[in-house]
Amino acid sequence: MSSPTNSGTPGARQSMIIIGGGLGGLSTGCYAQMNGYTTRVFEMHEIPGGSCTAWERGDFTFDWCVSWLLGSGPGNEMHQIWLELGALQGKEMRQFDVFNIVRVRGGQPVYFYSDPDRLQAHLLEISPADARRIKNFCDGVRTFQKALAVYPFLKPVGLMGRWERWRMLASFLPYFNAIRKSITELMTDYAAKFQHPVLREAFNYVLYEKHPDFPVLPFWFQLASHANGSAGVPEGGSLALARSVEQRYLRLGGEITYNAKVEKILVEHDKAVGVRLDDGREFRADIVVSAADVHTTAMSMLGGRYLNDTWRKLLTETIDEPGTISPGYVSLFFGLRRPFPEGEPCTTYLLEESMAAKLTGMRHPSMNVQFRSCHYPELSPDETTVIFATYFSEAAPWRELRDDVPEQAGRVRRGQVLHTLPVKHGKAYTQAKRQARITVENFLEERFPGLKDAIAVRDVSTPLTQVRYTGTYNGGFPGWQPFVDGGETVEVEINKNGPVLPGLSNFYLAGVWVTVGGLIRAVASGRQVTQVICRDDGRDFTASIDESAPLPTQVTIPVGKQPPPLDLAGFPSPAAAADPAAADPSVTSSRSV
Repeated sequence: MSSPTNSGTPGARQSMIIIGGGLGGLSTGCYAQMNGYTTRVFEMHEIPGGSCTAWERGDFTFDWCVSWLLGSGPGNEMHQIWLELGALQGKEMRQFDVFNIVRVRGGQPVYFYSDPDRLQAHLLEISPADARRIKNFCDGVRTFQKALAVYPFLKPVGLMGRWERWRMLASFLPYFNAIRKSITELMTDYAAKFQHPVLREAFNYVLYEKHPDFPVLPFWFQLASHANGSAGVPEGGSLALARSVEQRYLRLGGEITYNAKVEKILVEHDKAVGVRLDDGREFRADIVVSAADVHTTAMSMLGGRYLNDTWRKLLTETIDEPGTISPGYVSLFFGLRRPFPEGEPCTTYLLEESMAAKLTGMRHPSMNVQFRSCHYPELSPDETTVIFATYFSEAAPWRELRDDVPEQAGRVRRGQVLHTLPVKHGKAYTQAKRQARITVENFLEERFPGLKDAIAVRDVSTPLTQVRYTGTYNGGFPGWQPFVDGGETVEVEINKNGPVLPGLSNFYLAGVWVTVGGLIRAVASGRQVTQVICRDDGRDFTASIDESAPLPTQVTIPVGKQPPPLDLAGFPSPAAAADPAAADPSVTSSRSV
């Protein structure tokens, strides 16, 4: 990382404005408060969390975000960050023993178990001919289970001294070959080498959707995290997670203002000095940190100034290239009046092309279906069910259907301006949403008879819904796509020059748009940008675990076919051998909580 461009008299800067109350902004506020800064967060929504959110429909809460949370369990630096932010304390962390089930068209389901030994045995049952490749994949998961303990999240590489970097590299030496091989081979190529046609397809969809630009590495990383009990979901869901970080921030003395949309970053003599809201009010501070969408920050709030050649190309060219940013989602929620115990917590269905053609913007003919009440039973009434169905979709096909109206517009309601109220996009857009809903309802009815009659409430969101709520570019979450030019370039730029824009003092960047990854990367960026600010101000960085509530508890929930209990000699017990239900995946397909 280059020498600081924002430095001044050590300790002279005290006040900080943070743009955006998502997890990146809240994390920045928490760590800044821990280090003696006085901070204020401005968030345009009425609630914290940004994309980490949920909303109510009748008696049901529809949770949009967390299907797994990296760092939910101990043994890695990710977990420490969540504990420092008070995100998990006092909660139950739930993890299913199957990460995802992939149901191939006309083929048998593939259960991607957390335990690599169970996964290997299950895959061998499907295709003994692929034994060598199956073992290779499961051995990779086992290797990454060990590597996760040394994977760095606490300190940015750019701030590491020479010996720190050497120690970090030395800790990775035992895993060098696995990392090297897994980052240089695309999963699409890896999967194509399986002999069995079901496995050739299923492996592309382990991470719910098809990611054609992903190498093998994130598949091993994710399954290893799950195998280590560190990729579960938090009790209360996404919004409760954000609320927990918000409360930690407020306990530390931070201030947050909602319904406050930043329109401009105030600059004087090439120094950020504050912000102007869309209602004309101005607020001043020694430091401004934007944890908002980086395109909006640089091109709108700063008018396209202070961009070097790298940032200018990223934000005016690269960002619009196909596959550069993460696609948006079309999400369909159904609140059902009765339980469906046969429903699986998480399944990816590969679809017929005829069905996919009815779903606007669908990238690949597949859909992930979660019986979300298995994850978060407290978010719906007893004896009810919530289904959450999603598919990848670009924003462009939805924009083509909408009328010429603003995608986001503030309006007065109950005496205050709200910035995230619904926008009427027109008849064609509404019809496309309706067609998607009916298509998915019919698909689910075929698999779960009686489901349509049980629907109490429903909702559909598109990438433009994401734009409305968060302002993120094209509805892409979590920002830059990893392992492609945009994400790789951002990481190089941040490691080289820091989370800053050239020539602009007292200004920093945080959040998912200045890193690559999901929620853990967003909160890690808040920690790391605070370390940079402390470095620039000559302060020693400090952080502490929140002790206001007990540590989280960990629960594993069975999903698929369970191994039979063993007797004292290590053999299947006679009772288990005599019970045919022991081999029936539907018997323990979900937990009733």
